[in-house]
Amino acid sequence: MITDLPHHLLDGPATAPPLILGPSVGTSLAVWEPQLPALARTHRVLRWDLPGHGRSPAGLLPSDGSATVGDLAALVLRLADAQGWERFAYAGISIGGAVGLHLATHRPERVESLAVVCSSARFGDPSAWRERAALVRAEGTEAMVASRPGTWFSHRFADSPRAIALLADLRACDRAGYAACCDALASYDLRSALPSVTGVPTLVVAGRDDPATPPAHAREIADAVPGASLLEVAGAAHLAGVERPEPVTAALLAHFAQDTGTDTDTTDDASRHAAGMTVRRAVLGDAHVDRAIARTTPFTARFQDFITRYAWGEIWTGDALDRRTRSCITLTALIAHGHDAELAMHMRAALTNGLTREEIGEVLLQSAVYCGVPAANSAFATAQRVFDEMDRDRPDGPSNPSRSS
Repeated sequence: MITDLPHHLLDGPATAPPLILGPSVGTSLAVWEPQLPALARTHRVLRWDLPGHGRSPAGLLPSDGSATVGDLAALVLRLADAQGWERFAYAGISIGGAVGLHLATHRPERVESLAVVCSSARFGDPSAWRERAALVRAEGTEAMVASRPGTWFSHRFADSPRAIALLADLRACDRAGYAACCDALASYDLRSALPSVTGVPTLVVAGRDDPATPPAHAREIADAVPGASLLEVAGAAHLAGVERPEPVTAALLAHFAQDTGTDTDTTDDASRHAAGMTVRRAVLGDAHVDRAIARTTPFTARFQDFITRYAWGEIWTGDALDRRTRSCITLTALIAHGHDAELAMHMRAALTNGLTREEIGEVLLQSAVYCGVPAANSAFATAQRVFDEMDRDRPDGPSNPSRSS
Protein backbone atom coordinates (compact mmCIF):
# COMPACT_ATOMS: atom_id res chain seq x y z
CA MET A 1 0.00 0.00 0.00
CA ILE A 2 1.34 3.43 -0.98
CA THR A 3 1.31 5.68 2.04
CA ASP A 4 3.79 8.43 1.15
CA LEU A 5 4.34 10.95 -1.60
CA PRO A 6 7.35 10.99 -3.91
CA HIS A 7 9.96 13.65 -3.33
CA HIS A 8 8.98 16.72 -5.32
CA LEU A 9 9.82 20.39 -5.80
CA LEU A 10 7.57 23.32 -6.67
CA ASP A 11 8.59 26.35 -8.75
CA GLY A 12 6.76 29.26 -10.32
CA PRO A 13 3.92 31.52 -9.15
CA ALA A 14 1.57 29.81 -6.69
CA THR A 15 -1.48 31.08 -8.60
CA ALA A 16 -0.29 30.00 -12.06
CA PRO A 17 -1.79 26.99 -13.89
CA PRO A 18 -0.30 23.72 -12.60
CA LEU A 19 2.17 21.67 -14.64
CA ILE A 20 3.62 18.34 -13.47
CA LEU A 21 6.93 17.09 -14.93
CA GLY A 22 7.85 13.40 -14.83
CA PRO A 23 11.45 12.09 -15.20
CA SER A 24 12.97 9.11 -16.98
CA VAL A 25 14.31 5.91 -15.41
CA GLY A 26 17.73 6.38 -13.86
CA THR A 27 17.51 10.17 -13.59
CA SER A 28 16.17 12.58 -10.99
CA LEU A 29 13.95 15.63 -11.26
CA ALA A 30 17.15 17.47 -12.29
CA VAL A 31 16.57 16.14 -15.81
CA TRP A 32 14.06 19.00 -16.24
CA GLU A 33 16.44 21.78 -15.20
CA PRO A 34 17.04 23.06 -18.77
CA GLN A 35 13.30 23.71 -19.21
CA LEU A 36 12.43 24.79 -15.68
CA PRO A 37 13.11 28.56 -15.78
CA ALA A 38 11.03 29.08 -18.91
CA LEU A 39 8.14 26.86 -17.82
CA ALA A 40 8.08 28.37 -14.32
CA ARG A 41 7.40 31.80 -15.79
CA THR A 42 3.84 30.85 -16.69
CA HIS A 43 3.08 27.72 -14.64
CA ARG A 44 3.23 26.38 -11.11
CA VAL A 45 5.68 23.57 -11.89
CA LEU A 46 5.88 20.37 -9.83
CA ARG A 47 8.81 18.03 -10.54
CA TRP A 48 8.91 14.62 -8.89
CA ASP A 49 11.42 11.79 -8.40
CA LEU A 50 10.61 8.21 -9.33
CA PRO A 51 10.65 5.69 -6.46
CA GLY A 52 14.24 4.91 -5.50
CA HIS A 53 15.46 7.85 -7.59
CA GLY A 54 16.63 11.22 -6.31
CA ARG A 55 15.15 11.58 -2.86
CA SER A 56 12.04 9.38 -3.28
CA PRO A 57 11.93 6.18 -1.21
CA ALA A 58 12.04 2.93 -3.17
CA GLY A 59 9.14 1.53 -1.14
CA LEU A 60 6.63 3.65 -3.06
CA LEU A 61 6.50 0.77 -5.57
CA PRO A 62 6.13 -2.95 -4.79
CA SER A 63 9.42 -4.86 -5.07
CA ASP A 64 7.92 -8.26 -5.93
CA GLY A 65 7.80 -7.68 -9.70
CA SER A 66 4.20 -6.51 -9.78
CA ALA A 67 4.81 -2.74 -10.17
CA THR A 68 2.95 -1.04 -13.00
CA VAL A 69 2.90 2.31 -14.75
CA GLY A 70 -0.58 2.64 -13.25
CA ASP A 71 1.04 2.62 -9.80
CA LEU A 72 3.22 5.54 -10.85
CA ALA A 73 0.22 7.37 -12.27
CA ALA A 74 -1.52 6.93 -8.92
CA LEU A 75 1.46 8.62 -7.25
CA VAL A 76 1.09 11.58 -9.60
CA LEU A 77 -2.60 11.89 -8.75
CA ARG A 78 -1.72 11.83 -5.06
CA LEU A 79 0.74 14.66 -5.66
CA ALA A 80 -1.89 16.65 -7.53
CA ASP A 81 -4.47 16.01 -4.79
CA ALA A 82 -2.01 17.17 -2.14
CA GLN A 83 -1.75 20.50 -4.01
CA GLY A 84 -5.52 20.74 -4.45
CA TRP A 85 -5.26 20.46 -8.25
CA GLU A 86 -8.34 18.98 -9.93
CA ARG A 87 -6.75 19.39 -13.37
CA PHE A 88 -3.15 19.89 -14.43
CA ALA A 89 -0.93 19.91 -17.48
CA TYR A 90 1.62 17.10 -17.63
CA ALA A 91 4.91 16.45 -19.43
CA GLY A 92 7.02 13.33 -19.02
CA ILE A 93 10.25 11.86 -20.36
CA SER A 94 10.42 8.15 -21.24
CA ILE A 95 8.69 6.33 -18.35
CA GLY A 96 7.47 9.76 -17.24
CA GLY A 97 5.80 10.10 -20.64
CA ALA A 98 4.26 6.66 -20.21
CA VAL A 99 2.74 7.88 -16.95
CA GLY A 100 1.25 10.82 -18.84
CA LEU A 101 -0.26 8.56 -21.49
CA HIS A 102 -1.71 6.33 -18.77
CA LEU A 103 -3.33 9.34 -17.13
CA ALA A 104 -4.69 10.59 -20.46
CA THR A 105 -6.22 7.20 -21.26
CA HIS A 106 -7.48 6.29 -17.77
CA ARG A 107 -8.11 9.65 -16.07
CA PRO A 108 -8.50 12.20 -18.90
CA GLU A 109 -10.71 14.42 -16.73
CA ARG A 110 -7.59 15.26 -14.66
CA VAL A 111 -5.25 16.16 -17.56
CA GLU A 112 -5.49 19.62 -19.11
CA SER A 113 -2.84 18.96 -21.76
CA LEU A 114 -0.03 16.47 -22.31
CA ALA A 115 3.53 16.39 -23.67
CA VAL A 116 5.20 13.01 -24.21
CA VAL A 117 8.98 13.34 -24.62
CA CYS A 118 11.16 10.51 -25.98
CA SER A 119 8.64 7.91 -24.86
CA SER A 120 6.58 5.07 -26.25
CA ALA A 121 3.27 3.25 -26.04
CA ARG A 122 5.28 0.03 -25.52
CA PHE A 123 8.97 -0.14 -24.62
CA GLY A 124 10.00 -3.30 -26.44
CA ASP A 125 10.04 -6.92 -25.35
CA PRO A 126 8.89 -7.37 -21.73
CA SER A 127 11.51 -10.06 -21.17
CA ALA A 128 14.31 -7.52 -21.72
CA TRP A 129 12.92 -5.37 -18.92
CA ARG A 130 12.59 -8.39 -16.61
CA GLU A 131 16.22 -9.24 -17.34
CA ARG A 132 17.32 -5.67 -16.61
CA ALA A 133 15.37 -5.68 -13.35
CA ALA A 134 17.10 -8.93 -12.31
CA LEU A 135 20.52 -7.55 -13.25
CA VAL A 136 20.07 -4.36 -11.24
CA ARG A 137 18.67 -6.22 -8.24
CA ALA A 138 21.79 -8.39 -8.29
CA GLU A 139 24.49 -5.84 -9.17
CA GLY A 140 23.02 -2.38 -8.55
CA THR A 141 22.63 0.47 -11.02
CA GLU A 142 26.38 0.62 -11.65
CA ALA A 143 25.69 -2.23 -14.07
CA MET A 144 23.76 0.24 -16.27
CA VAL A 145 26.22 3.14 -16.23
CA ALA A 146 28.48 2.07 -19.10
CA SER A 147 25.59 1.72 -21.56
CA ARG A 148 23.75 4.95 -20.71
CA PRO A 149 25.95 7.64 -22.34
CA GLY A 150 25.37 6.14 -25.79
CA THR A 151 21.65 5.80 -25.11
CA TRP A 152 20.89 9.03 -23.33
CA PHE A 153 23.18 11.32 -25.36
CA SER A 154 25.03 11.61 -28.63
CA HIS A 155 28.80 11.11 -28.44
CA ARG A 156 29.26 14.88 -28.74
CA PHE A 157 27.38 15.52 -25.50
CA ALA A 158 28.32 12.49 -23.41
CA ASP A 159 31.28 14.21 -21.66
CA SER A 160 29.41 17.42 -20.83
CA PRO A 161 28.99 18.43 -17.17
CA ARG A 162 25.22 17.96 -17.33
CA ALA A 163 25.60 14.46 -18.78
CA ILE A 164 28.11 13.53 -16.09
CA ALA A 165 25.77 14.83 -13.38
CA LEU A 166 22.91 12.70 -14.69
CA LEU A 167 25.11 9.61 -14.68
CA ALA A 168 25.84 10.39 -11.03
CA ASP A 169 22.07 10.36 -10.43
CA LEU A 170 21.95 6.90 -12.01
CA ARG A 171 24.71 5.62 -9.75
CA ALA A 172 22.83 6.96 -6.73
CA CYS A 173 19.57 5.16 -7.59
CA ASP A 174 18.30 2.53 -5.20
CA ARG A 175 18.48 -0.85 -6.94
CA ALA A 176 15.04 -1.93 -5.75
CA GLY A 177 13.39 1.28 -6.98
CA TYR A 178 15.12 1.14 -10.36
CA ALA A 179 14.21 -2.54 -10.78
CA ALA A 180 10.57 -1.84 -9.88
CA CYS A 181 10.43 0.80 -12.62
CA CYS A 182 11.75 -1.85 -15.04
CA ASP A 183 8.95 -4.16 -13.88
CA ALA A 184 6.45 -1.40 -14.62
CA LEU A 185 7.78 -0.96 -18.16
CA ALA A 186 7.70 -4.72 -18.75
CA SER A 187 3.93 -4.83 -18.21
CA TYR A 188 3.17 -1.56 -20.02
CA ASP A 189 1.39 -1.51 -23.40
CA LEU A 190 -1.02 1.31 -24.27
CA ARG A 191 -1.01 0.98 -28.05
CA SER A 192 -4.64 -0.06 -28.35
CA ALA A 193 -5.79 2.71 -25.99
CA LEU A 194 -4.18 5.65 -27.79
CA PRO A 195 -7.19 6.53 -30.00
CA SER A 196 -9.23 7.15 -26.84
CA VAL A 197 -7.13 10.24 -25.99
CA THR A 198 -9.64 12.61 -27.55
CA GLY A 199 -9.99 15.43 -25.03
CA VAL A 200 -6.35 16.01 -24.09
CA PRO A 201 -4.23 18.20 -26.43
CA THR A 202 -1.06 16.19 -26.96
CA LEU A 203 2.47 17.03 -28.08
CA VAL A 204 4.91 14.22 -28.89
CA VAL A 205 8.67 14.92 -28.96
CA ALA A 206 11.32 12.55 -30.32
CA GLY A 207 15.11 12.65 -30.48
CA ARG A 208 16.05 11.80 -34.02
CA ASP A 209 19.09 9.81 -32.81
CA ASP A 210 17.31 8.11 -29.89
CA PRO A 211 18.15 4.37 -29.79
CA ALA A 212 15.84 3.66 -26.84
CA THR A 213 12.62 5.14 -28.21
CA PRO A 214 13.32 5.88 -31.88
CA PRO A 215 11.21 8.42 -33.80
CA ALA A 216 9.02 5.57 -35.05
CA HIS A 217 7.72 5.16 -31.49
CA ALA A 218 6.80 8.84 -31.36
CA ARG A 219 5.11 8.67 -34.75
CA GLU A 220 3.05 5.71 -33.58
CA ILE A 221 1.72 7.81 -30.68
CA ALA A 222 1.18 10.93 -32.78
CA ASP A 223 -0.63 8.98 -35.52
CA ALA A 224 -2.95 7.25 -33.04
CA VAL A 225 -3.81 10.14 -30.70
CA PRO A 226 -6.37 12.37 -32.43
CA GLY A 227 -4.96 15.81 -33.20
CA ALA A 228 -1.52 15.16 -31.66
CA SER A 229 1.48 17.23 -32.77
CA LEU A 230 4.92 15.76 -33.41
CA LEU A 231 8.39 17.28 -33.11
CA GLU A 232 11.58 15.43 -34.08
CA VAL A 233 14.73 17.02 -32.64
CA ALA A 234 17.84 16.64 -34.78
CA GLY A 235 21.12 15.84 -33.05
CA ALA A 236 19.50 14.46 -29.92
CA ALA A 237 19.33 10.99 -28.37
CA HIS A 238 17.05 9.76 -25.58
CA LEU A 239 17.33 12.77 -23.25
CA ALA A 240 16.59 15.26 -26.01
CA GLY A 241 15.51 18.02 -23.63
CA VAL A 242 18.92 17.90 -21.94
CA GLU A 243 21.06 17.65 -25.06
CA ARG A 244 19.03 20.07 -27.22
CA PRO A 245 17.08 22.16 -24.70
CA GLU A 246 16.21 25.10 -26.95
CA PRO A 247 13.86 23.39 -29.45
CA VAL A 248 12.30 21.21 -26.76
CA THR A 249 11.68 24.18 -24.47
CA ALA A 250 10.20 26.24 -27.29
CA ALA A 251 7.83 23.42 -28.24
CA LEU A 252 6.69 22.92 -24.64
CA LEU A 253 6.13 26.65 -24.14
CA ALA A 254 4.01 26.87 -27.27
CA HIS A 255 2.03 23.74 -26.40
CA PHE A 256 1.29 24.70 -22.80
CA ALA A 257 0.57 28.36 -23.60
CA GLN A 258 -3.06 27.36 -24.12
CA ASP A 259 -3.29 26.52 -20.39
CA THR A 260 -2.50 30.11 -19.45
CA GLY A 261 -4.70 31.85 -22.00
CA THR A 262 -1.72 33.98 -23.07
CA ASP A 263 1.00 33.81 -25.69
CA THR A 264 4.44 32.55 -24.68
CA ASP A 265 5.93 36.05 -24.40
CA THR A 266 3.36 37.48 -21.99
CA THR A 267 3.90 37.28 -18.23
CA ASP A 268 3.37 39.41 -15.15
CA ASP A 269 5.84 40.67 -12.58
CA ALA A 270 5.14 37.79 -10.19
CA SER A 271 5.87 35.25 -12.93
CA ARG A 272 9.05 37.05 -13.97
CA HIS A 273 10.23 37.22 -10.37
CA ALA A 274 9.52 33.52 -9.80
CA ALA A 275 11.27 32.49 -13.02
CA GLY A 276 14.15 34.84 -12.26
CA MET A 277 14.66 33.45 -8.78
CA THR A 278 14.69 29.90 -10.18
CA VAL A 279 17.36 30.60 -12.79
CA ARG A 280 19.33 32.87 -10.43
CA ARG A 281 19.62 30.01 -7.94
CA ALA A 282 20.49 27.53 -10.69
CA VAL A 283 23.31 29.73 -12.04
CA LEU A 284 24.73 31.37 -8.89
CA GLY A 285 23.85 28.69 -6.33
CA ASP A 286 21.54 28.70 -3.34
CA ALA A 287 24.24 29.84 -0.90
CA HIS A 288 25.02 33.00 -2.86
CA VAL A 289 21.37 33.90 -3.41
CA ASP A 290 20.50 33.21 0.23
CA ARG A 291 23.30 35.55 1.33
CA ALA A 292 22.04 38.26 -1.02
CA ILE A 293 18.49 37.90 0.29
CA ALA A 294 19.70 37.98 3.90
CA ARG A 295 21.56 41.22 3.25
CA THR A 296 18.53 42.89 1.64
CA THR A 297 17.36 46.04 3.44
CA PRO A 298 14.36 48.29 2.80
CA PHE A 299 16.78 50.54 0.90
CA THR A 300 18.03 47.73 -1.43
CA ALA A 301 14.80 45.71 -1.72
CA ARG A 302 13.62 47.37 -4.93
CA PHE A 303 17.02 46.80 -6.55
CA GLN A 304 16.96 43.10 -5.59
CA ASP A 305 13.48 42.79 -7.05
CA PHE A 306 14.64 44.61 -10.20
CA ILE A 307 17.62 42.36 -10.93
CA THR A 308 15.59 39.22 -10.15
CA ARG A 309 12.76 40.21 -12.47
CA TYR A 310 14.74 41.88 -15.25
CA ALA A 311 18.24 40.41 -15.41
CA TRP A 312 17.30 36.88 -14.33
CA GLY A 313 13.57 36.73 -15.12
CA GLU A 314 13.76 38.35 -18.55
CA ILE A 315 17.28 38.12 -19.98
CA TRP A 316 18.70 34.89 -18.51
CA THR A 317 15.44 32.99 -19.12
CA GLY A 318 15.40 33.77 -22.84
CA ASP A 319 15.38 30.83 -25.25
CA ALA A 320 17.56 32.19 -28.08
CA LEU A 321 20.89 31.66 -26.28
CA ASP A 322 21.98 28.81 -24.02
CA ARG A 323 23.55 29.51 -20.64
CA ARG A 324 27.09 28.68 -21.78
CA THR A 325 26.86 31.42 -24.41
CA ARG A 326 25.35 33.87 -21.94
CA SER A 327 28.21 33.19 -19.54
CA CYS A 328 30.79 33.92 -22.26
CA ILE A 329 29.08 37.24 -23.03
CA THR A 330 28.77 38.15 -19.36
CA LEU A 331 32.43 37.43 -18.62
CA THR A 332 33.55 39.57 -21.57
CA ALA A 333 31.36 42.50 -20.53
CA LEU A 334 32.58 42.36 -16.92
CA ILE A 335 36.22 42.19 -18.05
CA ALA A 336 35.73 45.19 -20.35
CA HIS A 337 34.37 47.32 -17.52
CA GLY A 338 36.75 46.07 -14.82
CA HIS A 339 34.03 44.71 -12.54
CA ASP A 340 36.28 42.20 -10.76
CA ALA A 341 33.93 41.38 -7.87
CA GLU A 342 31.11 40.50 -10.25
CA LEU A 343 33.62 38.71 -12.49
CA ALA A 344 34.62 36.31 -9.71
CA MET A 345 30.97 35.46 -9.08
CA HIS A 346 30.34 34.84 -12.77
CA MET A 347 33.49 32.72 -13.12
CA ARG A 348 31.83 30.27 -10.74
CA ALA A 349 28.53 30.65 -12.60
CA ALA A 350 30.24 29.91 -15.91
CA LEU A 351 31.54 26.61 -14.52
CA THR A 352 28.04 25.79 -13.30
CA ASN A 353 26.72 26.57 -16.78
CA GLY A 354 29.06 24.01 -18.36
CA LEU A 355 32.14 25.98 -19.40
CA THR A 356 35.47 24.32 -18.64
CA ARG A 357 38.41 26.20 -17.17
CA GLU A 358 40.14 25.89 -20.52
CA GLU A 359 37.16 27.50 -22.26
CA ILE A 360 37.08 30.32 -19.70
CA GLY A 361 40.75 30.87 -20.48
CA GLU A 362 39.87 31.22 -24.16
CA VAL A 363 37.26 33.85 -23.30
CA LEU A 364 39.88 35.76 -21.33
CA LEU A 365 42.36 35.57 -24.24
CA GLN A 366 39.68 36.82 -26.62
CA SER A 367 39.04 39.67 -24.20
CA ALA A 368 42.75 40.55 -24.21
CA VAL A 369 42.44 41.34 -27.91
CA TYR A 370 39.21 43.36 -27.76
CA CYS A 371 39.13 44.72 -24.18
CA GLY A 372 42.85 45.30 -23.63
CA VAL A 373 45.74 43.40 -22.07
CA PRO A 374 45.53 45.12 -18.64
CA ALA A 375 41.85 44.15 -18.32
CA ALA A 376 42.61 40.57 -19.30
CA ASN A 377 45.59 40.44 -16.94
CA SER A 378 43.34 41.39 -14.05
CA ALA A 379 40.75 38.86 -15.22
CA PHE A 380 43.32 36.03 -15.31
CA ALA A 381 44.33 36.91 -11.74
CA THR A 382 40.68 36.82 -10.66
CA ALA A 383 40.10 33.51 -12.42
CA GLN A 384 43.16 31.92 -10.82
CA ARG A 385 42.05 33.08 -7.39
CA VAL A 386 38.57 31.60 -7.95
CA PHE A 387 39.97 28.29 -9.19
CA ASP A 388 42.40 28.07 -6.26
CA GLU A 389 39.58 28.72 -3.79
CA MET A 390 37.41 26.07 -5.42
CA ASP A 391 40.23 23.53 -5.38
CA ARG A 392 40.88 24.16 -1.69
CA ASP A 393 37.19 23.60 -0.96
CA ARG A 394 37.04 20.29 -2.86
CA PRO A 395 37.13 17.27 -0.52
CA ASP A 396 38.95 15.19 -3.16
CA GLY A 397 41.63 17.75 -3.98
CA PRO A 398 42.26 19.86 -7.08
CA SER A 399 40.16 19.16 -10.14
CA ASN A 400 41.35 18.72 -13.71
CA PRO A 401 41.87 22.33 -14.86
CA SER A 402 40.44 21.50 -18.28
CA ARG A 403 37.12 20.36 -16.83
CA SER A 404 34.27 22.14 -15.15
CA SER A 405 34.26 22.01 -11.38
